[in-house]
Order: sequence, then structure tokens, then C-alpha cells
Amino acid sequence: MTQQPIVLPYGDPAFVADPFPFYRMLCQGQPGEDGPVRRAVIAGGLEVWLVTPFEECLAALSDPRLSSDVRLATDPRLMRQLPVAERESVLGNMLRADPPDHTRLRRLVSRAFTARRVAELRPHVQEIADRLLDAVVPTGRADLIEDFALPLPVTVISELLGVPTDDRRAFQRWVDHLLPWGAEPQDPAVVERAWRQMRAYLTGLLATKRVRPGEDLLSALIEARDEQRRLTEDELVSMAFLLLAAGYITTVNLIGGGIAALLAHPDQLRTLRDDPALLPDAIEELLRYDGPVNPGVARFASEDVSIAGVDIPRGATVLVGSALADRDPERFPDPDRLDISRGDSAHLAFGHGIHYCLGASLARMEGEVAIGTVLRRLPQLALSVAPGELRWRPTGLRGPERLPVTFTPGASLAAVPS
Repeated sequence: MTQQPIVLPYGDPAFVADPFPFYRMLCQGQPGEDGPVRRAVIAGGLEVWLVTPFEECLAALSDPRLSSDVRLATDPRLMRQLPVAERESVLGNMLRADPPDHTRLRRLVSRAFTARRVAELRPHVQEIADRLLDAVVPTGRADLIEDFALPLPVTVISELLGVPTDDRRAFQRWVDHLLPWGAEPQDPAVVERAWRQMRAYLTGLLATKRVRPGEDLLSALIEARDEQRRLTEDELVSMAFLLLAAGYITTVNLIGGGIAALLAHPDQLRTLRDDPALLPDAIEELLRYDGPVNPGVARFASEDVSIAGVDIPRGATVLVGSALADRDPERFPDPDRLDISRGDSAHLAFGHGIHYCLGASLARMEGEVAIGTVLRRLPQLALSVAPGELRWRPTGLRGPERLPVTFTPGASLAAVPS
């Protein structure tokens, strides 16, 4: 086995723009190189055990020996990247919890994301999408991230949780400082300040809702905390933060990245315009082809474990390379081809096992509404810059930072007489 870990080249603009050629080379390997599990250096200089084949990734995501609790990691840098004074609060959410805490926390919010509840939300999400496009349709140009892909899921999750409209830009700014957007860790002082501001805001918002509860998810969680004693105060704050951040950030990249992929494949764009019934299949293929979680999700070995014959020590960080697995030719024929009629939704873009994305149904629905509305209302849609000029987030949550486009101007729905 190769002694030196392979380094993912986050400093290479070509890799940031399109990491899949490098992933392909990595997975194909050379004689004498590592197999399906190998040591790798990722963003921030962290060393991980990278799992790449689909079947091994699928198994790893269900393996109880691979924990979500970062406190098990032997690499101290992982904990140091979290806000110093609030580490226990940050860790007190279901994303980083194992059973039985994970089971208890997830059960408290799962009813807000059922298929029935998501279907009930769809008409309102359509109204939001149309309202956002009404503002740009007459101009013939837009940044589909800033003008559309970002505010749509932010509005949806804010309304679902009961966050006031005027506060949404502030929490977006704090989340931007808290999440690892770049190849290097965020400045600890910036992260610390953002978390303190976010925590102070959430504490104040929850206090207000204790006095004046509404028909929203945060009010329901407060009841679970105060009357049913099913949450600690730290868990309540952490849950609020997780739902706010996770409720929009991956969906922004699903919408923006999905539209960018379609623009890069005009035959698929044309096929989808001609047959909108393909939209659900298109969303699944866009998630598989270039989903928002890239290269994958981290787990931490709670004991010595063997994956595909490779011995991994207790405390090691295991990176389950879901983005690489979703291009595995053993699982998906011709995996590097975008094919919206592929009809295969068994990808790992939303994870697998007990941590399967709670908001997957909501994200799928928002993606369908958003991309379907863009294709219906923006004729002759095209990038207004060369494809190589698009800037992509370099790690973790993949998507274009901006998506400047032009299209044939038209009338807004609000201006069309009924």
C-alpha cells in the first residue's frame, strides 16, 4: 500500500471548478497503488481514510462503528475548528449525535418533513419562486444564486421555523462565517464571533417565542423543551441552528449547481424543456451527477475497523466519498454522462442509514419547483459569462458562488392580467 497519502489539490482552480477528472484518476489508480480505501489529505490539511466505491460507501454509512461524534477523533484540529466556548452546544445536535440521542432528537422534528407536509408546502413554494422571478423577468438578466437559488430555500425554512423576515440576512451572514467554505479553516476569531452572535440571536428568538408561540417548528420545539423535558436548552439552541443552516444551504447548491449543469449540457436542458414530466428524474440525476455534498461526509472510528480489507485505527477520520461513489462505473453505467432520463434514484447525495437527510423530500420538492419554474419562465436561458469564469465553492458544500445569466425579457406574472 502506498505510504504517502494522496493530497486533494484544493489550490488548483481546475480541481475546484471540476474535481471529477481527479476523482476518476484517483479511483482508477495505478498498479501498486492503494485500493478502494486510502489515506488522503483534504481541506485544512486534515488526514482521512477516503472510501470511494459505492458499495463500500453504502456499508460505511450504516456501520455503527463509524460515529458522527467528532469528539472521538484523535486529530485535535477537528475540535479546534469549532467555536471554543460553545463546543458542547455545537455538538448537541442530531447531525453529530449517535443513538440513542440521535433517535430522540430526530423524532422531535421528523413530522415537519414528512411527504404529506412537504406536498402541502408545494403551492406556497411555487408562489415564492414566481415572486422572486417576477423581479427579474422584465430585465432579461439575473444572478440566479443571489436573486433566486439563495432566497427561495431561505424563505421556505425561515417560514417553517418562524424566523422573522427582517432577520434572515443576518443569520445568512453568520452561517457563511461558520461553515467551511474554503480550502483552509476559517479564522477562529471570525468563527467564534459569528457563533456568539448566532447564539445570542437564537436565544433571544426562542425567548420571544416562549412568550408568544406560533404555529411553527421552533415553537413546537420550545414546548418539547419546557413542558415535555425532551430537550436540554443547549440541544434546543443547537437544533434551531442546525435546522436553519441545513434547511437552506444544500438546497441553494442543488438549485444553482443543477441549473449550471443543465446549461453545460444543452441537449439535456432541451429534453427537459420539451418534457417537464422528466423533472423528478432530472433532480435525482443532478444530485447524482454533481450534488451539493462533495467529496462526502466524515465519520469517526469508535473502534478499530476494517473496510474493504483495510485496517483503520480507532479515532481515525473516515471520509465516506459519496460524490465519488455516485460516479462509480460498477454502480452507474457511463457515470460521467449527465442523463436526466437515467431513472435511477439510488444515489448517496442525501446519505444513507440513520443520518439520511431529514429534509430530502423538502429539498427535492424545492429543486423541482425552482428548476421547473426557471425553465418555464426564462426562455433562451444562457450564461452571461464563459463557463470557465464561474467560481465554485472549493470544498464541503459544492455549488457556484454566482450564476449570471441572460434570457429573453418578459412580463412578470403580477403584471399579466387575469
